[in-house]
Amino acid sequence: MARSMKAALLSAAVLLATAGPLRGQTRFYSVAYSPDGRTLAAGCDDDTIKLWDVASGSAVHNLIGHTNYVVSVAFSPDGRTLASGSNDHTIKLWDVASGNLLRTLADNQYGIASVAFSPDGRTLASGSDDGTVKLWDVASGSALRTLAGHAEMAWSVAFSPDGHTLASGSDDATIKLWDVASGNLLRTLASDGNGVRSIALSPDGRTLASGNADNTIKLWDVASGSTLRTLAGHAAYINSVAFSPDGRTLASGSDDNTIKLWDVADGSTLRTLTGHTNSVHSVAFSPDGQTLASGSEDMTIRLWNVASGGTPRTLAGPASVVLSVAFSPDGRTLASGYDDKTIKIWDTAGGNVLRTLSGHTDAVNSVAFSPDGHTLASASDDNTIKLWDVASWNAMRTLSGHTDPVKSVVFSPDGRTVASGSWDETIKLWDASSGNALRTLTSADSAFTSVAFSPDGRTLAAGSIDSTIKLWDVASGNALRNLLDHSRNFSTGVECIAFSPDGHTLAAGTDDGTITLWDAASGAELRILTGHTDRINSVAFSPDGRTLASGSRDETIKLWDTPSWSVLRTVAGHTFYVRAVAFSPDGRTLASGSDDGTIKLWDVTSGNLLRTLVAPAK
Repeated sequence: MARSMKAALLSAAVLLATAGPLRGQTRFYSVAYSPDGRTLAAGCDDDTIKLWDVASGSAVHNLIGHTNYVVSVAFSPDGRTLASGSNDHTIKLWDVASGNLLRTLADNQYGIASVAFSPDGRTLASGSDDGTVKLWDVASGSALRTLAGHAEMAWSVAFSPDGHTLASGSDDATIKLWDVASGNLLRTLASDGNGVRSIALSPDGRTLASGNADNTIKLWDVASGSTLRTLAGHAAYINSVAFSPDGRTLASGSDDNTIKLWDVADGSTLRTLTGHTNSVHSVAFSPDGQTLASGSEDMTIRLWNVASGGTPRTLAGPASVVLSVAFSPDGRTLASGYDDKTIKIWDTAGGNVLRTLSGHTDAVNSVAFSPDGHTLASASDDNTIKLWDVASWNAMRTLSGHTDPVKSVVFSPDGRTVASGSWDETIKLWDASSGNALRTLTSADSAFTSVAFSPDGRTLAAGSIDSTIKLWDVASGNALRNLLDHSRNFSTGVECIAFSPDGHTLAAGTDDGTITLWDAASGAELRILTGHTDRINSVAFSPDGRTLASGSRDETIKLWDTPSWSVLRTVAGHTFYVRAVAFSPDGRTLASGSDDGTIKLWDVTSGNLLRTLVAPAK
């Protein structure tokens, strides 16, 4: 593979590995309250839409389906449907209660910049990068009409309260008012040569506000098209404007990192809200007008008290993502690695945290107990592996030598050797007792995501972002074979691998949401399992080999019957990506770790949730 191809794949892998809902990872481009004010939706740069329960601040859904940034979200007037517009050229309609995708509207070769429902909920308007505005029938998903007239991107669309008029704002420095029934252009408002980034109509429909590229906001009389007032005070582009439900206050979010509240009657600044550390992309009032939500490039959503402007609540997903889980050999203890650089040790019976291990300086991607249960190994984005003494939970030694993040670590079945796979294109074998490096296995242009020993310890398998699995002879370090699905291209990386307990089968989870099964001895491809709708992050065989578990970016876990390879059940309960799965030693319990910050313990036989482990707030 060419070096440029490898670099591209590694870049893509970095994006996939870091995509998630937390502070420091997700930019929020659009926010919207449900009509009852109980749910907040946000369109994100990780191609998802995130829904929160406003009262508790807990995540409700992570809607996956778009393949590029989600730049606009809007609830239907009855609150049952959410529309999302994306740079992937599509609009998606979602069922709010279940999070299921209802329909995809794809009739555009350009990105969707804005979406808005009509007051009766029957029509959806969208503004596009090519300057067109489209009207869609919500029930059928068919395009009703295309409104052409803007010369540049249509950044924003908004219906009048009576639904008869649609306004659109564009980079061509105009606002256009359209008759919804006929599609005729009613009036063009010229914004003094300055692009219009955002528009909003007052609740009575008489006033239109526009946020402009010259750092000002203009208030327009809709009936006459005349400018009523220009509001100045921001120091950069205005990205979003919103009227309060009573129409007396206007909120504006700007590239100057601030939000301003304006008195609509006299144009005075009521308050400037500061706290965001990067551009404010979107603002939205709660239906009761008491709270203002803001979404920012700084990867947080803030909920502000409109009356006081005091310290806001911050929604930014869970405090930490669970990247890896492992049971101790006796099943009494569970270890979990987090993106906050820590490892937590849990009592599986009581569900409480026994110890938090600190020492790594970056995310902990993988944890593994030695077969005798005396040692815990952890692998990190800080390029190191640490070995911890289980009796004292002290760090015994740090294994250094990798030059890029270490994504996977495992013990050999006899516990004498530790293997680590890294994005530096190497696998290292270490003496578990001394910590000395025994051997380095290399493969050009293969950034390794996962490693696994065969049950007899003679073979080491490694999954790579180049779509291959490589097998080595442990004793000699010789390469045995490469397993490659030739039906796939090099963009489908292998994310996780696992040997069956009898060593006959190797399972590999990939970026395309499938699991490939291989004959470990011959290297023949046995079967491809389909059912997940997004990348497979983790696979694990039950101790008796009769069940395979898979955890996916689609937020679900699937349990597969290995004799027939049929799906026994799909386990749902996490609200964000499932990163890791692991069976207890007796095979009765499955642990899963997720981007929602939780670990869940499931009864394997019934699929019922036994317990949810949530790390205490710091």
